[in-house]
Amino acid sequence: MEVSVWDTYVPREDGKVMHFDILVPSSTTDTDVIFEHGREYLRSKPFQTGKLASNECRFCHMQSAPANVVENIKAEGYYIIEMENCS
Repeated sequence: MEVSVWDTYVPREDGKVMHFDILVPSSTTDTDVIFEHGREYLRSKPFQTGKLASNECRFCHMQSAPANVVENIKAEGYYIIEMENCS
């Protein structure tokens, strides 16, 4: 499966900046849907964060997804790769 990678930066309440990627099927182009996936992920965190919008989340590139990512996308609609300050 080819996925679109959305590079995302969101401020945390403690001043750190979370960096994570939102992966969605390449056929998913509605930014409202993509941003809502990011917001759902942020709601799962035990700390408060800033808002997620177009300034914080931008299309980066497309790539082929490994099997575990494809399985998660089929089940949830998206996959998150945590990069920095996500826990």
